[in-house]
Parts: sequence; structure tokens; C-alpha cells
Amino acid sequence: MALLAIGAMTSGLLLAAQPPAAAGINLLKNPGFETPGTGQDGMPDCWSRSGWGDNDVTFTTTTDAHSGNRAVKVELTRRVDGDRKALVTESAACAPAVATERQYDLSLWYRSTTPDAAITLFRHDTTTGWQYWTDLKTLPVAGAYTRAEVRTPVVPPGTDRIAWGVSVFGTGSVTTDDYTMEEVAPPAPDPVCTGTAEECAKGRWQVLGVKNPVRSMHSVVLHNGKVLLIAGSGNDPEMFEAGTFTSAVYDPANGSFRTIPTPVDMFCAGHVQLSDGRVLVMSGNKGYPSADGKIGYQGLKDSYVFDPATETYTRTNDMHDGHWYPSATILGNGDVISFGGLKEDSTGNVTAERFSAAQHRWLPVNEVKQTWSYWGLYPSMILMQDGRLFYSGSHTFGNGTPGTGASIYDYDANTVTDVPGLRNKDQRDESASVLLPPAQDQRVLTIGGGNNETNPAANRLTDIIDLKRPDPGYVAGPPIPQGLVDQGQGKRPQTGDEGKMFVSAVLLPDGKVLETGGGLHDRADPVYEASFFDPVTNTYEAGLAADPVPRTYHSSAFLLPDGRVMAVGDNPGNGSYNHDVSVYTPPYLLKGPRPRITSVIDGRWNYGDTQRITVDRPIAKAELIRPAAVTHSSDPNQRFVDLPLSVIDDRTVDLNVTANPNLAPPGWYMLFAVDANGIPSVAQWVHLGGPAATAAQAERSAHAHDFAGSLAAAPKKPLKKRDFAPVGPRVAGCDRHYGTAGVCVPTVFPRSVKATTRARCAWLADHDYGRLKVNGKDDPLRLDPDGDGTACGKGDVRGAPPTR
Repeated sequence: MALLAIGAMTSGLLLAAQPPAAAGINLLKNPGFETPGTGQDGMPDCWSRSGWGDNDVTFTTTTDAHSGNRAVKVELTRRVDGDRKALVTESAACAPAVATERQYDLSLWYRSTTPDAAITLFRHDTTTGWQYWTDLKTLPVAGAYTRAEVRTPVVPPGTDRIAWGVSVFGTGSVTTDDYTMEEVAPPAPDPVCTGTAEECAKGRWQVLGVKNPVRSMHSVVLHNGKVLLIAGSGNDPEMFEAGTFTSAVYDPANGSFRTIPTPVDMFCAGHVQLSDGRVLVMSGNKGYPSADGKIGYQGLKDSYVFDPATETYTRTNDMHDGHWYPSATILGNGDVISFGGLKEDSTGNVTAERFSAAQHRWLPVNEVKQTWSYWGLYPSMILMQDGRLFYSGSHTFGNGTPGTGASIYDYDANTVTDVPGLRNKDQRDESASVLLPPAQDQRVLTIGGGNNETNPAANRLTDIIDLKRPDPGYVAGPPIPQGLVDQGQGKRPQTGDEGKMFVSAVLLPDGKVLETGGGLHDRADPVYEASFFDPVTNTYEAGLAADPVPRTYHSSAFLLPDGRVMAVGDNPGNGSYNHDVSVYTPPYLLKGPRPRITSVIDGRWNYGDTQRITVDRPIAKAELIRPAAVTHSSDPNQRFVDLPLSVIDDRTVDLNVTANPNLAPPGWYMLFAVDANGIPSVAQWVHLGGPAATAAQAERSAHAHDFAGSLAAAPKKPLKKRDFAPVGPRVAGCDRHYGTAGVCVPTVFPRSVKATTRARCAWLADHDYGRLKVNGKDDPLRLDPDGDGTACGKGDVRGAPPTR
């Protein structure tokens, strides 16, 4: 059946409005610079010089004013990096007091000879002091005095004052005058729930009547609203031997699936959306492990592009070598960089690969900078606002890699620098990492994980890192809420430190993160639990409705353009696959009528643009969300980019687009408008790109701030050139002496299972493994004591199964 359309909901409630600012109450002191300062720097009272980096600047108090007798001019004559700004003085005497959960309209008059200028906002945290908050609006070149207005985001908890001004980060001058700051009137009361009380608190799941026709491992939301589901052989050796490789495209508009011819086994490939909306799919499976386990999975070096318009794959040039389980991160200039995985011979791949957007091909390895580091499998590599990459410590199979578990990779300098604080770094297998909303805050959350080789119970750990800090490090976050776990004998409440691995984390348009799915052990023991993580308060909202379908290994959850979340897949160790499809309706869709974007004046956006939209009623915020390309708990390109508002009236809003392509790499995005009660519109698709997506702009001209610039650890020197990293046969956590290559008998059983034939066979029976052939003469787990070649047969198990 088709996904149920979200139509108009019951009305008769007060709509969540965000009225204009209270006119006439300017909260700034000396807004027109008319009162001279007493300091030696010549700045007017309550205004200061600020900035950083390698540049030459002059600050002038000039008579070229918009009104009165004074204005301030900032001029850069040489710029390598950094910025300079005239800023409200960061003091209790000058910086205006603000209230949490409120917004403020800022405006000024300016003249400019440079396109590289922006309104920049700082906030005072009552615990940690003054800190950069965000850039709000890029100022176009203006020969005559021009008014610029923008609304702040909602003031976060712990903030008591803000300071702001204009940053100049390119050669030229900006003259400003007549600043205003006005508090926006409070929003309307909360709306009335339109569902049951439980649904409005927890949301609801629906298991669709239609089945996923393929054993998909990979999910990509396309810019036409459809969903690409890639299976390849689907972890089925028989399909591999037959050369049966599959993909499907799902259309939420009518609930239909279309099976797509698939040229190679894209099982456990990497994928990323290119700037033109096509999907780059790299590597995959060249061969399954041998029966004796001496040869592991072998990575393809093949690479293809999927075109949503024609729903066909087209081959690109090959990668340098195979990368089974590679990372895939799009950069600010549209290039894609990839690390890790297994080579064609099953060894660890230490070669970085780079796909050139300009040349539309993988570059020769000698044209790509190399550290010869082994990053594991599906290492989570997140693009930072200055173009560096943050390795979060999340991976699929990567336990035991050297270092602290997290690091910053600087491609230009070709250095890797460890960052501290990630707890239990070798128990973050199948954890999830997300760049928290908004991307401008540069904070990363890691969730859960385990160790597929030692197979302990998955943990509840969450760690958070703020990459804006000079020397960032992870700090402990709140533990994952617990739910019900099914270990083959019925559901029971989780206890102690039991958490989950294979977890999905989905960025939602209200700014929260949905955490859902997962299992307690490697490829086993699904956990039924879902929660929201709130980046504003760093807390979990527990007790949401849980997906009734188990979602462990090879599952995906992702945001649809209508604001709901779709979940597919489950491939436990016994080799089975769950074809059920679930859809989650979050509580924000049960709060009454949704705001509606009635027009997008221009769907092709450039960096630094001001883009006008119209809406059917007032909104509080708008954002771009990059569509999902997720597999194995990993989507390092998922991001939520805030669009500061300039409110013209209740129906007309200008959206201020970041000038930094590292914050929002080029490509298609879902545009959501959200009201003051967190209710989102249905998304409109817009394309972000333009001149600022060039390499020069991405690397030099963007207004990148000096984050993570004073790392305590010394950069590591690149390793000596090598061909591979040795990878043990246990990398996938499966004992290949039993069953087929698509079946994963754990090398190490959960600790609750006694090390006896009866206990292990009882566990396998509880998890529906069925009859297992013993491959060869070795029986390391003692599952075939009678030596008849069948594990856990009648002759192998005597007496009743033990209590675990």
C-alpha cells in the first residue's frame, strides 16, 4: 500500500505564530556610534575591534554616516585567512541581555566593496563565557547605504547576553551604521493534540502492507523524493553464484517498488550523493569468504553512478583497488574522498581515493595525498567547517586500530592528529555518529556500539565533541535509554549497562535526532526502543513508540521529505532477511495543521544567497537537510544546516544561505519551514551550488572560523608507503567453519552463554540458525562432537537445553 498522505489535520487551535519584533525598543547601546570611546583604539563606546588570522586591516571612525555624524569602516587590504570585525563589546555594560527560548531581530545599514562580509553572532554562556555562535547573513556588495536585517536562532539555555557585528573576510571595505536589536514577540500557545494522548507523546509506527522486494543493505533518498534501495547479492551466496544482483526504487507517492538491473555485487559498497543529484556507488563484494575462513570478503574496485532520472547505473573508471566497506564523504568542492575497507585480496586497504567532481573520475593514486593509514571498515569521516575531516571513532569493523579512537585529518597538510575523550574506543563497532543540528554548531554525537569480535553486550555510551573549541575532546553524554530486548526467548527489559549496536540516528526537521533500532549483540538480539536526542539540552527523551519490526544488522532508517521516518531491513546472523517496511510518524506531525511553503522563488541556490520564500503562516525557523545515503549505521554526510530568517511579513521570509560550502556541500537538499511549535512543512527540494563551490572558494574564501586550531596532540607523521594492512580472519566476527558464507555463527558467543555444546546449540536454536554444515574437519566451537559433519545434530546434544 502507499505511504499514507499527510493531509490537513483538525483545526480550531491557535496557530503557532512568530510575530514581528516589538517596534521601537532598541536593546543596543550607542547603536549609531555617536558616543566616542575612551580607549586608545579609537572605537566608539561599547564597540570593539575583533578578529583573527593572517590579514592586514584598518579600522576607521568616519563621517560617511547613514545618519548622524559617525560610522565605522573596516577595510582589509591583504587576506590569507581569518577575518576582522567591529563588534558589540563583550561586557555586561555593553552586550544586551537576552532571554532563553526567545529570538531577536538584528538590523544595520551598510556600504560594502567586498562580497566577503557577514553578520556574525556571539553568545555569553553563564558557565563557559563568551563564544562564537554563528554567522547569520552574508552581505552583498552595496555602493549606497543598504539595510540588512536578520533574526537570531532561538537563544539556547545558559545564554544571558549576545554580541554581534560584521565580519570582513575578503579584501575590500565595509562601512556600517545605525544598528538595531529588537526582541521578537513571544509565540502563540501550544497547539492541541490531533491524535491520541499516547501518539502525541510517543509518535506512532505503521508496518506497511507492501514488502521490500530486495535484501537491501543501502538506502538513498533521491532528490525526486523516491528511495533507492541497494542489495547487490544481499548477503546471499547463492544469489552471488548465480550473478543475481538487485536494487529497487521505492516511490512514496504511490507505494510502488521498481526493481532495477544492477551490474555488479554492490553488497557492502560505499555511496554518496554527488552535487548533481546522482549517486556515486563505489566498490562492493568481489567474493565471499572461503569455507575455511582463510580468505575473507574481497572488495571490488568497480565504481558506478546511479541516475535518478533514468534509474540506471553507468560505470565510471575503477578505483585504485577494492574497498569492501569504504567510507564516502563529499567535500566542499564536490569531490568525494574515501578511506578504508578490504582490498581484492581481503587485506586492509590503506589507500585514500579521491573522486574528482570536475573530471568525473577517480584520480590516480599518485594524485591523492596519502598517510597510508588503515581506518577500518566504514570509518565515519565527517567534513568540518574548515575542510578538514573528523574521524568520529564510529566504524563497522575497525576495532583495535591505533590511536585514541578519534582524530582530525587535514588533507592539505596530510596530517592525522588524535583527539581525546572517546570512551571504550574498541567497543564502538556499529555505533552511529551524526553532526548535530545545526551544522554551524560543529558538534558530533556518537551513539552506542560494541565489538563484533569479542561480542560483549552492546553499550549505552554516548559521547559528544564540540569541534569549535581550540582543543576539542569528547565528553560523556547521557546514556542511551533502555527498552526491551529479545534474545530468542521472548522480550524482556534491558538491565544494567545493556545498550545497542547497529543503531540508526536520523536528523529531524525540528532539530532533534531520532535514535531507533539496534541489537544487543553482533547480528543478534534486537532491541525495541526509540528516543529523541535534543542537542539544545543534551538530553534524551525516552519512551517513544518503538518500531515493531526488529532492526539490527543491515537495517536503515532515514528521513522522508514529508517529515516521517522510514525503516527497512534486518539481516541477523542466521542469514535470514526481514522484508517488512516501517514508517514512523513523529509527534510533531500530530500537533495540528502544518505550515506550508507556498512558493520558492528560485530553486537553484548559490552560497551566500538570500532566497525568498512565501509561507501560509508565520514560521520560526527554516533549514536544509541533506538527504540520506545510509548503510550499517553510517551516514557521515547527513547534516542539518540552519537558514537564518529575515522576516518581511507573516507570509514572506528571506532565507540567508551559508557562504561556506564545507558547512553545506553542493547538492540537493530538503528545505523545511518550521513553526514555533516545531511543526515542519513538507519539504521542498532546492539545489545548492554555484561559484562558491569551487575548490578555491571552499578552501580559502569561505568564512571558516578558527576551530580546533590548538590541538594538544602533535600531528602524526605519515606512515611509510605500504600496500596493505594485515586484517585477521575474525574481522567480521563470524566463524566460517559452519554454514554458508551468508551465515554468521559468532566466533565468540555472548557471555551469558556457557562454553558448552549444549549451551551454544541452544543459543543457535533460539536464534533460528537451523541445520549447519561443518566446513572441513575442524570444529573449534565444539558444535559437532559426534563428527557427522552437521553442527548441533541430535547426536551432538544430549539432555534438555541448559538455562542461560
